[in-house]
Amino acid sequence: MKKQIKIKVLPCSSRNEIICISENDYKIKLTAAPVDGEANKKLINFLSKEWKIPKSKIEITKGLTSKNKTIMIEKD
Repeated sequence: MKKQIKIKVLPCSSRNEIICISENDYKIKLTAAPVDGEANKKLINFLSKEWKIPKSKIEITKGLTSKNKTIMIEKD
C-alpha cells in the first residue's frame, strides 16, 4: 500500500522537527541547507528515523527543487 503526503520543508532551521497540519499534510523543519540536494537527503533520513520506515520506502515524487514536496511512502 502506498501513501502520498504533502510536505513543506523549512530548511536552515535551528532543529529538526515535524509539525502535523493534517493526516497527509506536514511542515518539516530541517537544519540542512537547500544546497546540492542536502535538504532532500536529510528529509528522507529524518522521516525514516522518526516514522521507523526504511529509507528505500520513501520517495520524493514532486518538488525536488522546491520547499513544497510530495512524498510517496510504501507501507507493508
